[in-house]
Amino acid sequence: MIVGMELCPSPLGLEKECATLFTTDSLHFLHELISTFDEEVDEILQLRVSKKAQLDLTGDLPSFLESTRHIRRDPDWKVLPVPSRLQKRHVDIGDLAPCDTEHFIKALLSPAQGIQVDFDDGNCPTYYNQIKGIYNVFKAVHNLFPNVPHVSQAPVLMLRPRAWNMVEHNMMVEGKEAPGPLFDFGLLMFHCGKALFEHKSGPFFYLSKVEGYMEARLWNKIFVWTQQKLGLPLGSIKATVLIENVLAAFEMEEILYELQEHSAGLNCGIWDYSASFVNKFGHRPAFLLPDRHKYVNMEKHFLRSYMDLLVKTCHRRGALATGGMAALLLPEDPLSDTYRRVLASVTRLKLLEITAGVDGFMVYDLNLVEPMQKLFKGHTEGDNQLDQLRNDVTVFPEDLLSMPSGGVTLNGLKYNIAVGVLFINAWLSGKGHFFYKGQVEDSATAEISRSQVWQWVRHQTRLEDDGRVVSRQLVTDLIKELIMDLSPHCGSNMDVQRLHTAANMFQEVIAKRHFPDFITTYLNQDHTFLSSQNAEPMQALDKDLRRSKL
Repeated sequence: MIVGMELCPSPLGLEKECATLFTTDSLHFLHELISTFDEEVDEILQLRVSKKAQLDLTGDLPSFLESTRHIRRDPDWKVLPVPSRLQKRHVDIGDLAPCDTEHFIKALLSPAQGIQVDFDDGNCPTYYNQIKGIYNVFKAVHNLFPNVPHVSQAPVLMLRPRAWNMVEHNMMVEGKEAPGPLFDFGLLMFHCGKALFEHKSGPFFYLSKVEGYMEARLWNKIFVWTQQKLGLPLGSIKATVLIENVLAAFEMEEILYELQEHSAGLNCGIWDYSASFVNKFGHRPAFLLPDRHKYVNMEKHFLRSYMDLLVKTCHRRGALATGGMAALLLPEDPLSDTYRRVLASVTRLKLLEITAGVDGFMVYDLNLVEPMQKLFKGHTEGDNQLDQLRNDVTVFPEDLLSMPSGGVTLNGLKYNIAVGVLFINAWLSGKGHFFYKGQVEDSATAEISRSQVWQWVRHQTRLEDDGRVVSRQLVTDLIKELIMDLSPHCGSNMDVQRLHTAANMFQEVIAKRHFPDFITTYLNQDHTFLSSQNAEPMQALDKDLRRSKL
């Protein structure tokens, strides 16, 4: 073992995978990578706390930064052009946890242009899942899966390491748990970076939960350092930054500027971004977010302004702009009314993004890949829409901060409770996403769900339906109803017990005096989740739910 580094024994059944990944050279590389940047990781996390405290103490609202006005006003700078494999990515498969070998192989065989290889929102970061997922990427890159296209011919791999808020409990470096994103990024780059570059297929990344340009600057330093260490040319690494936080929306040009040599553009989604309003301003009555199912969608002014500004910013600087992920699942019968309704709904929302000028977006359901590619081809010309400069768009701070009008419905409250409880249940069974009522749910939808319930309880919001106040007791009563509804679908007493545990944990998180920044951080530090990793493998409830709820 490397001096100054501790590594837990391999997960049961993954001894060969760990032997492949944790070589002496790779451990030396990880130790040096983490030691070099560990203090700066802590600094950006402390900067987040400081910014939040300043907003709380002053009551101020974010705006475009005066200190970086010169960057925004300079019309001449652009990001470097992306490699040819990134020029045309109309439809990526999103939320794909690579530890699910069967799903990963199906995606590699699909006609999608890219795959979001997800160690973040769609993945549960157990030690087993991280090792299995990274090893599966290693196999794909080195052509070790039989009957799967060569990495240069398969959909391009967009690797998404964990976000800064996550740690890797199973590795200690100089007496501290390793930052999760550096663990993921380091292993992926060490074992796959050169091969991806040689095959003109990477290394390409998604960067999650970035809250400002200083965090982009840190990632850029990490990229430069890594390329030098591995003998790769400057600019080999390309990364798409997911703008999932309202504060980052005010620093999009600066984020591109910091990553000029390494930028693959920016991405806009809906639920993590919307949840960030509760995170940053949720205690303020003026920022009460209404029922997301009835009143929140990309057509609302604050979200449409965000998407329009992102597209304009990217295209002005020669960067690609990508949209969010369609979470709806197509039913099996293509002749059914439900199938036509789902397809029409996805088509309408994705056409909105295409019209806004995005260069691509994601779907979860592999059966949506070809219909959405046809939609893109039918409404655009060329590989991307970089020529759509959106000079018609002018966005002011108040546009980005205008909350939609609307109230809270009983159905919306019930749905948010169900998603929150079932997400925790999925994590306790080692899964990062699940299926409920015809769509995939992951940490992003769990984030907005628990955020809204917390905020509605905090502000004692009244239901539109009957005027009842959203209180902890009402939430408790509705959770009991949910448990009664779902218990018959559980396969064993262990499943029922886990569901009750998830419900109790959800009740804890929505009643906290101070809003927990991320549900994933909250769970990843919880003894119940950590101890569940050592339990016997359990059948996931989501399989039953997918059959019964679709």
